[in-house]
Amino acid sequence: VGVFRYPGNPSVVYIKLIIGLPGETVSINRGLVTVTTVIGNTLMLSEPYAVNEDATYTKNVTLNPGEYFVMGDNRPNSSDSRIWGPLPRKNIIGRVDLRLLPIKKSGFFPGATEYATHANASTTPPLSP
Repeated sequence: VGVFRYPGNPSVVYIKLIIGLPGETVSINRGLVTVTTVIGNTLMLSEPYAVNEDATYTKNVTLNPGEYFVMGDNRPNSSDSRIWGPLPRKNIIGRVDLRLLPIKKSGFFPGATEYATHANASTTPPLSP
């Protein structure tokens, strides 16, 4: 989970999930998000917390050096990289290290993402800027 300045108005600060890193390709197909890493591994995000979007929405973005792809949990109402494009590295302020609310979900380094590669699923630590 990253904290950054909105590219369209740097006085506004957002907190979103960092989905894609420089050199990766982010693909969204009917609400399913996959990331193809720079070495060619395709990872499918398991996001049970995310509110899915329109089942007809598709997008493919390959990130250049210094670009990140960010998305919010409430996808139908989130202003994120799907709308305004990749996030420049210079806009990233930091990461979220502690979640306090709701209390049941409090903990360190929120936003750890589960990826599925083929039939195997693994937990990956949160992406850091």
